[in-house]
Amino acid sequence: MMNIKRAHSLKHPRAGLVYACMLILFALPWQVQAQELYVFSEPASNMPARAVGLKYTGKFLKGIHSGKLEQRQMLQAQFGLSKKWMIHTSTTISDMYSYPVTRWESANVYVKYRFLSMDQVHAHFRMAAFLEASYSRNQLFYDELTLEGDQSGVQAGIIATQLLHKLAISGTVSTLQVLSGQRNDYDGSNRPYPFSALNYSLSAGYLLFPRKYTSYKQTNFNLYMELLGSQTLDKRRHFVDLAPAAQFIFNSTTKLNFGYRFQLSGNMHRMAEEQFQLSVETVFLNKLRRNK
Repeated sequence: MMNIKRAHSLKHPRAGLVYACMLILFALPWQVQAQELYVFSEPASNMPARAVGLKYTGKFLKGIHSGKLEQRQMLQAQFGLSKKWMIHTSTTISDMYSYPVTRWESANVYVKYRFLSMDQVHAHFRMAAFLEASYSRNQLFYDELTLEGDQSGVQAGIIATQLLHKLAISGTVSTLQVLSGQRNDYDGSNRPYPFSALNYSLSAGYLLFPRKYTSYKQTNFNLYMELLGSQTLDKRRHFVDLAPAAQFIFNSTTKLNFGYRFQLSGNMHRMAEEQFQLSVETVFLNKLRRNK
């Protein structure tokens, strides 16, 4: 196995970008509305009830072993069952574990239940619980554990989101367990890979434009900053990433997202320490039957 890179120092080479993004995100005056449609994580709020959504996501990175550009493509169907329940189903194709061959990789189901909602004028606080399960044809090869196509497993967690005018802040904590036959090949002290992890995120989003709403057809422009981390529970491995992103929303129904994620510190053997993400998502309102 390749030597694991040492943790980054606090004087990160991208520190200027980090500080600039934070100033843009937090130094702006709060006004009338906000967005919490994060690019790398989910908020506690749900999609509209009885709506159906479709989403494409492309992830692009330089593989640590191949040294080449590798990619993962995801297609996702979304269903707003009610104001409290929503479900996502998705599938991926990728060459990340089979470079240069692109192949079908995984299937995933994500269910979220919003159990708390405290709404005010131009503000709200919400909490939700989620459960996620994934099947992947990939074998364990890295310390980083995700259900985005990399491993088969289950994940459960809690999300809390606070909306204040145009600013939305959200935190997530979850535990992930990998379900793999490889888990039985080694005893607890001799496992070369971790099989469980505590994942967490802290996300902030700010609605920059429009300054004043006059129509739902106005194009929205949002800026995001997300801190994404993981600590494995059965081995001493961790990482902390920072992910700035930009988002356009057209006609209040279609989102175009651009994001860049890079490692601030960590000691994990990962596929890559930085990646680009592009996604397009659209929602169709009132497509599901109302419950009687």
